[in-house]
Amino acid sequence: MLEIIIFTILISTLLNLFLGQFKIPTIIGYIATGTIIAYGFDLHDAIHNQELKEIAEFGVVFLMFTIGLEFSVKHLLKMKKEVFLYGGLQVIVTASIFTFFTYYLFDINIETSIIIGAAMALSSTAIVLKLLNENGDINKHYGRKVLGVLLFQDIAVIPILLMITLFSIKDASVSSLLFLTLIKAIALIVGLFMAGKYLLEPFFHEVSKTKSNEIFIGSILLVVIGSSFISHQFGFSYSLGAFIAGMMISETKYKHQVEADLIPFRDLLLGVFFITVGMQLDFRTIYENILTISLLLPAIIVIKMLIIFSILRFATNKRNALKGSLALFQLGEFALVIFELSFARGLLEPELGQILIITVVISMVMTPFVLRNISQLGQTSCSEKKILTQILRFTNKISQGILCL
Repeated sequence: MLEIIIFTILISTLLNLFLGQFKIPTIIGYIATGTIIAYGFDLHDAIHNQELKEIAEFGVVFLMFTIGLEFSVKHLLKMKKEVFLYGGLQVIVTASIFTFFTYYLFDINIETSIIIGAAMALSSTAIVLKLLNENGDINKHYGRKVLGVLLFQDIAVIPILLMITLFSIKDASVSSLLFLTLIKAIALIVGLFMAGKYLLEPFFHEVSKTKSNEIFIGSILLVVIGSSFISHQFGFSYSLGAFIAGMMISETKYKHQVEADLIPFRDLLLGVFFITVGMQLDFRTIYENILTISLLLPAIIVIKMLIIFSILRFATNKRNALKGSLALFQLGEFALVIFELSFARGLLEPELGQILIITVVISMVMTPFVLRNISQLGQTSCSEKKILTQILRFTNKISQGILCL
């Protein structure tokens, strides 16, 4: 294991130094590192072991915590239209359409179809926000719309994870499960928020009096991991507890200090997450299902882009709506979490799960290259016909690229 860790750090460092010369994002370097390590040390059989999944999940845990830091009531009120109207429409419409196609065209049972449809509605918060921040587009008109949609998608992850829990339990009635889940959710949220309101501020005040940076960082890790553990004990995801912890701290005066101190941990653990994403790129599965993937991925992208473009068109001009759809075309890291959890709970067949996971990973790998050239890709006239033609050309190139593998 120590040998694997050393080579992983070495390869990711050298690879990102090399890719940095061409201004290729570090995310690609991490994913490529995972693929190299998986084949170099023959780790494909160990991909689904519990330890690896839990380590990778904590990258998402810290991502959800930092998202929670932005979810103060004031912030949500300022962006209520972008988050709840456009974001809500995007998730509901996209999930419904993909659920319909999955159930009626592919004859997959309704529970699995709902989960697949919901996962298809999600985009990659980790990649998109990181890249929009780096290129300065986050403060542009289309960037604010994209941020609002992503925030709602992150909220939507919570009920999706609850659905998986409900669908996977067969020995109890749905009504009793919903009631029990609701009681647990209320107890968890109220308990954590009460602790946050009355204990966090005095706790951080005492910690800050020590003037010790390591004690302060340790206290943050205690709050994040402790909240995640409590959430897990209640039967929910680690990410839900981290998200609530972030919201609790966002209401204190220590929000900005916590955010600044925790970013290195978040980025490091997200790096681990993307390395495990790269480990799941099984070229044998790609080769065996090349036709399915080369048809499935472009179809998903076309449908998703058209839905997002149609929704954003009511909020902004056609060019910004096209840029927004290009920024959100991919499937995201939470789709991986959803498919992995569904696979573990017996809701997804192994072969279907692998095809979906690889489809998600390929779409994530493409995203940095698209966002890097989004200004050029978004240069189009105001004709819907030309916009549709541009989207179809874009997805046709994707199909050709997959077939070239």
